[in-house]
Amino acid sequence: MKWENNRQSDQVEDRRSQPGGGMFGGGRRVGGKGVGLGTIVIALLAGWIFGINPMTILGFLGGGGDLMPTQEQTAPAPVSAERPTDQMGQFVASVLGGTEDVWTTVFQQGGAQYTKPRLVLFRGATPTACGTGQSAMGPFYCPGDQKVYIDLSFYETLRSQLGAPGDFAQAYVIAHEVGHHVQNLLGVTDKMEQTRGRVSEREYNALSVRLELQADCFAGIWAHHNHKTNAILEPGDVDEALNAAAAIGDDALQRKSQGMVVPDSFTHGTSEQRQRWFHTGLEGGNVQACDTFKARTL
Repeated sequence: MKWENNRQSDQVEDRRSQPGGGMFGGGRRVGGKGVGLGTIVIALLAGWIFGINPMTILGFLGGGGDLMPTQEQTAPAPVSAERPTDQMGQFVASVLGGTEDVWTTVFQQGGAQYTKPRLVLFRGATPTACGTGQSAMGPFYCPGDQKVYIDLSFYETLRSQLGAPGDFAQAYVIAHEVGHHVQNLLGVTDKMEQTRGRVSEREYNALSVRLELQADCFAGIWAHHNHKTNAILEPGDVDEALNAAAAIGDDALQRKSQGMVVPDSFTHGTSEQRQRWFHTGLEGGNVQACDTFKARTL
């Protein structure tokens, strides 16, 4: 992936130098109670890469309740006044800058204004408007503060444990989380939350799959338009993203973790579905084509 000469975003908060990774107390325990190691392992497999918020997965698996953004206040973490100077930090800032350029243009073409999300780099744990974010949760988007959170050690996990190496696979992670921010701005996230408690867990899981596949499609839109503008794609890049999508499909993860597939418990979509919806966005770059909620088949 060609990223070195692209514009870097100024919306990156670098908390990595703070003691404890930026953890200032406050926050809350997931689901209001402790979560066992077995639950965490399953949650990591299910939501490590592209979850709208891995805390939601932990809440379901641990028997927790609503995990909407918490009202409990946490002390704000100081924000670095400078852009990251290390290579990985600059890579993230470059990818985020590309998403800003693409979605600003897309929103303008639709007669709307795009609000940029901030992206927080942290180590270990950090306060968020959705509770305490931890590196074990993987990257996630918090609609409560409109921020994407990522501990960069996750990329080593992505490569060595999930079998999805490559810088474009890493960029895909960020673009997907930004896709959840786009959903938040479009009101999709609010509509999802309005269904919580009014539908069965099975029905909510089915809606969650559509939400996640739409974010995959939005990641494809970023790749489509950013490549047209900056020629970012190199041979093998698309395969890296598709490999990542396949590695974290619900069916693949369930086979790996429990040796069987339970479709009613899917929350993110199958490997094939995730690949196909990313490719839909990549091929056409059209937001309307990403309406997974109206699609008869996924």
